Amino acid sequence: MVELLQSWLTLQADTRPESVAVVLREQKLTYAKLEALSNQLARALKESGCRKGDRICLLMPKTPMAIVGILGIYKADCVYVPLDPSSPGARLTKIFLSSESRCLLGSILVVNKVEELLTDQNVRKSTVVGWLDTGFPLKKHITGQRIVDHEFSLTDILSCSDQSIEHENNGHDAAHILFTSGSTGTPKGVVITHANVIAFVDWATQYFGMNAADRVSGQTPLCFDLSIFDIFGSIAVGAELHLTPNDINLIPHKLADWIRDSRLTQWFSVPSILNYMAKFNVVNYYDFQFLKRILWCGEVLPTPSLVYWMKRMPSTRFTNLYGPTETTIASSYYTVPKCPENDQVEIPIGTACAGEELLVLGQDLQKVLVGTTGDLYIRGNGLSPGYWRDPVKTSAVFLKNPYSPDPADRIYKTGDLARIGDDGQVYFSGREDTQIKSRGYRIELGEIEGALNTINELQESAVVAIETDGFEGKSICCAYVPFKDNLTTSAQVREQLSKLLPPYMLPAQWMSYKALPKNANGKIDRRKLKETFQKQSTGTPPVFHQDKAM
Repeated sequence: MVELLQSWLTLQADTRPESVAVVLREQKLTYAKLEALSNQLARALKESGCRKGDRICLLMPKTPMAIVGILGIYKADCVYVPLDPSSPGARLTKIFLSSESRCLLGSILVVNKVEELLTDQNVRKSTVVGWLDTGFPLKKHITGQRIVDHEFSLTDILSCSDQSIEHENNGHDAAHILFTSGSTGTPKGVVITHANVIAFVDWATQYFGMNAADRVSGQTPLCFDLSIFDIFGSIAVGAELHLTPNDINLIPHKLADWIRDSRLTQWFSVPSILNYMAKFNVVNYYDFQFLKRILWCGEVLPTPSLVYWMKRMPSTRFTNLYGPTETTIASSYYTVPKCPENDQVEIPIGTACAGEELLVLGQDLQKVLVGTTGDLYIRGNGLSPGYWRDPVKTSAVFLKNPYSPDPADRIYKTGDLARIGDDGQVYFSGREDTQIKSRGYRIELGEIEGALNTINELQESAVVAIETDGFEGKSICCAYVPFKDNLTTSAQVREQLSKLLPPYMLPAQWMSYKALPKNANGKIDRRKLKETFQKQSTGTPPVFHQDKAM
């Protein structure tokens, strides 16, 4: 077993140097080239002043060079912090400042987003910027001042030695920090160690029988923890990682063509993509002849969509994975033994992966009876050390295991509700709070409300989510009250909100009120709002529809 994630790459570069490691259309990198480039980047980062434990933000599209960036960060003994190019600058700035990053790796493909981030004086101050492109200008100015004190481009990186670099990290050191939606309006960073990821990848590659002949999808954005398995599951076995082109992600027939043309053997995504392809009926019977397994994680896959896929691909293995970011990619699994008999069959989240344990407990942390709904807790190898620089939030959900004498043994309160069925499988029963999953993204409704509260034209606002039969899974709804005589429209509010939040967090339905409904305690009556939006959803068209784009 390796101790550090990048060690898998070195092993593959030694044993299969000319085998293809990463593909994006015509762009390909062999394992030897991936090893050499990541070594060179690690040296460039070291020469620019980065040291063990420094956080490095990566802001670029999902490309082979982005994979080089991730591996180079690890090889420099630093911590990878992904930034989503689709997010607005305000949110990226929060993440950059919260992570206290030393360096920003960017690309000319998102130069405007990089510049938007660097207009913040606190970000610009003492930040090293590395461009993972050739020919990019080394001197860049904003209002007559240089953006940063130090910059380097791919030209400088290629001048560095491509020999391996001695590491200082060990498996218990942080590999990356993944920022998720925060209930206070500020994204919270989940720290994941090398050992956390290695434990899951070791289990998953063995369970799924992955090998060097596999051609693995890289469909999810780099800010998703699912992408970590795509990358390192492939590298661990010497397989080919095929990055899904961003321009076809939501075009069902083109996505289907790409799966066929790429001769994928493994597909891993959030369920909404599978659901979307099913709704547009782009899968033929006995289609995708090379596809041996389909995995999904992040939300519930509607049983009708599962039936659709399983009827058309009877020889393919279908597995539901479950696990929050805090427990590293997935903690439980359920491989569906046969096509469900009808659309009402409930698919469990299954049983714990090796080294993990699922606990369904009551309010007193006592185990509940079979069939009784309780709070879902997780323990084991995947548990994050906690939230970045936030011991209060960490201690609130990472608790001492009441069933172990070891004081270091912890359990994580997921915030999900679950029950154990008569078959011994664990079944998901919903959320206990205002956190939702929409199109695979974990979203805190409180973060959306926090952003709305910064819009001066609004007197008050509230955000709720309702169930839908559509691609998004849950529809985000916004009720708002403009100030008196203010003719603010939902389109105007949405435009302002889009400057603060990524597209997937923007409400799909809107209602303007003179005053929001209140309950007996004087609090906003969210239940009534949900009922009103639900009626609107099934009756008259919404005031404003969100474009269904990730």
